Amino acid sequence: MNSFTEENYLKAIFKLHEADRLAVSTNSIAEKMNTKAATVTDMLKKLAAKNLINYTRYQGVSLTAAGRKIALSIIRKHRLWELFLVEKLNFRWNEVHDIAEQLEHVHSSELVERLDKYLGFPKHDPHGDPIPDNKGRMSPSRSALLETGEAGKKYIMTGVADHDSIFLEYLDKLGFSLGCEIKVESITAYDRSLHITLNRKKTIHISNDVARNILISQLR
Repeated sequence: MNSFTEENYLKAIFKLHEADRLAVSTNSIAEKMNTKAATVTDMLKKLAAKNLINYTRYQGVSLTAAGRKIALSIIRKHRLWELFLVEKLNFRWNEVHDIAEQLEHVHSSELVERLDKYLGFPKHDPHGDPIPDNKGRMSPSRSALLETGEAGKKYIMTGVADHDSIFLEYLDKLGFSLGCEIKVESITAYDRSLHITLNRKKTIHISNDVARNILISQLR
């Protein structure tokens, strides 16, 4: 049995590697975990001793097959619980992350499988992120960022790149939601901000910072 902290480190390493496909540095882990590099080094030694990571000082970190399996299991539980909280308990998508952070460490595989079945074996969580199945497989993402959208074209919102609760609350106020239709009306050349129409009703102006954190697929 691994500690909550060890599981959180494995999940963080997985996500950092997923973002750039490179060996993960100690400093990047420290930043993500909001701790000191020396503390990270101590934990990496423990995880390496358990054969959960490949770690050589100054050469970065990668997960072993065993470490990857645990990380995907934690991510699976986290995203299933987020979906349960939103769909069944009526939490908003900006309210569920911290609660799911606690629930993801429940170690009952039977509970997780029943939860998955109860939810109808979902493929994505409330933020559009893929949910690993019980073998660690995830649907490949075919989404792009809204900042790459073209004027005059229509898209469907498929997810978010930024899960911060403040950002999600801001999107709520603007009228964004998963599955909403987005038409790019125009793009400002100076700062790449966008004029868009949501669901054929509401026209708003958003910054490039917002657009680069909204995931879309083209509406055909």
